[in-house]
Amino acid sequence: MADAEGILEARGEGELPPEGRPTRKKPIKGADTLDWGMRNRLSQLIRDDGRCQFLPIDHGYFQGPTHCLERPGETIRDLLPYADGLFVTRGVLRTCVDPDEGTPIILRVSGATSVVGKDLANEVITTSLEEMVRLNVAAVGLSIFVGSAYEKETLQNLAELVNRCEGYGIPVMAVTAVGKELSQRTARYLSLSCRIAAELGAKIVKTYYCEEDFDKVVSGCPVPVVMAGGPKCETALEVFQFVYDGLQKGAIGVNLGRNVWQHPHPVAMMKALNAVIHVDATPEEAFELFEESRQPGKAE
Repeated sequence: MADAEGILEARGEGELPPEGRPTRKKPIKGADTLDWGMRNRLSQLIRDDGRCQFLPIDHGYFQGPTHCLERPGETIRDLLPYADGLFVTRGVLRTCVDPDEGTPIILRVSGATSVVGKDLANEVITTSLEEMVRLNVAAVGLSIFVGSAYEKETLQNLAELVNRCEGYGIPVMAVTAVGKELSQRTARYLSLSCRIAAELGAKIVKTYYCEEDFDKVVSGCPVPVVMAGGPKCETALEVFQFVYDGLQKGAIGVNLGRNVWQHPHPVAMMKALNAVIHVDATPEEAFELFEESRQPGKAE
């Protein structure tokens, strides 16, 4: 222990350099007044440029074994270095993801329905707050089904989850799901869903990209928006094009699964998407990188 007699006195105000105004290192929409822990967790998921590339592998919670996701650990092994966050259920997290891996976790905490059930929208919260803390997650996510028969129940799920997580500084990502009604992917519907999610306390909203008026979807939501799948894409270039357009219209990143890990060249897709998101590459530049990265004639 230091000798008390050798401790120097604190300097006076006149001896100190001018105090600079504290500034946030990165732009995170709606997060300037968040508590330290909440802001820190969001900061783990969002890079200094204010953007992110999330990798979702939670599909099995309602689809069961999914093509190219039969063995999740093998699927993501070479993809995680390019992911800013991994969206996953606790079961797959514990059994298939290396705890020494540094990728931040977004934990899927809703479910209890399936593709063969009566209604996908009839979800409940499946995971306790203790589990979220025990698994040291950066955020949690659940689906809301605005306009469905279970609109009230899923919105109540979101509100209750926010209530539980706020006291522990855990951000909630709301997923604006549409179930089997893909025709609902319009700007008017998505704007409604995203705004309601933010009003109930979601810190991030995952929603679908739409070609028309997507800027209105983003501008009407006071928290960051990340894009799920967009229109059906036949080529990698089409994926890069809708991602690029969505970023120009205000989204901060993507949460793309099947467009990545069901592609014959998933690592090349991740690299190219990373360039669009974090390097501002154009779709054409990203496609060039994709072509350079993939191994001709051989799936990765």
